[in-house]
Amino acid sequence: MYKVIFMGTPEFSVPILEALLESELCEVIGVVTQPDRKIGRKKKLTPPPVKKKALTREIPVFQPEKLSGSNELNEVLALNPDLVITAAYGQYVPTILLHTPRFKAINVHASLLPKYRGAAPIHYALIKGESETGVTIMYMEKEMDAGDILSQKQLPIEPSDTVGSLFEKLSLIGRDLLMDTLPKLFNDEITPKQQVDSEVTFAPMIKPSEERIDWNESAEKINSKIRGMNPFPGTHTLLNGQRFKLWKAEPLEEKSNKGPGTIIVLNKNECVVACGKDTALSLQEVQPFGKPKMPVKDFLAGALNYLKEGMRFDNE
Repeated sequence: MYKVIFMGTPEFSVPILEALLESELCEVIGVVTQPDRKIGRKKKLTPPPVKKKALTREIPVFQPEKLSGSNELNEVLALNPDLVITAAYGQYVPTILLHTPRFKAINVHASLLPKYRGAAPIHYALIKGESETGVTIMYMEKEMDAGDILSQKQLPIEPSDTVGSLFEKLSLIGRDLLMDTLPKLFNDEITPKQQVDSEVTFAPMIKPSEERIDWNESAEKINSKIRGMNPFPGTHTLLNGQRFKLWKAEPLEEKSNKGPGTIIVLNKNECVVACGKDTALSLQEVQPFGKPKMPVKDFLAGALNYLKEGMRFDNE
């Protein structure tokens, strides 16, 4: 069996680790993941999902705040792995760890490289209105997501897809693609393919300023942004000066010539907002300030006392 170090952190990585643990081809000799973090309102110190899974098999777990120059790096290298496999680890991997193993280091990346290199490929595929996404298995290099491609698998993006649904789908695709790729890699049956530099696009971490809705954009583009940030980090606008989150919406075919952000249809069942380019967006799931997510009908049941047609979102 080939000795493998697995590096990953969130739920996306867990099915991939599970498949490696069940494989008769590999032995997972160590797991590298992010440190435990304080999560939620109570700030409870919580281990990453990958750590939880590794501990069920009593596999050594390494959690340096920064792997480069750490004692943990020396311990990982001392295990003498044949291959390093990463999947949403969340840190740069030191160059020595990329090239020391016999089969080097490979990554399970949730995009069709060279599109969407970076930390948020699933988010950007939705935000940019792509019709498909997928998974790439590639060699790792010092430059982020720039290594040669070993294999790829496409996935159509459905109109109902969100970051949450694509995370689940792509995690399973990544798992299956990796397990199909590994035997070919070990048997030297793959000719790596270089990425085309002119086709490279990037998907950096989402900044807080990017979470705010710009009503001057078209309804279709706003909807893509809402889907591309659901369930995290979420999008928001302002209502009566308070943050108002949007979790689900639907672009409408009907046209609107009202100012962007203006409520143009309002009744007990619907709230339609004017957007840029004379388009309109029907709100479906919302979260008023200080309250949980709710269907728009539930919100309107109390909001019709103060919400009126002609009012505008995003007014300070």
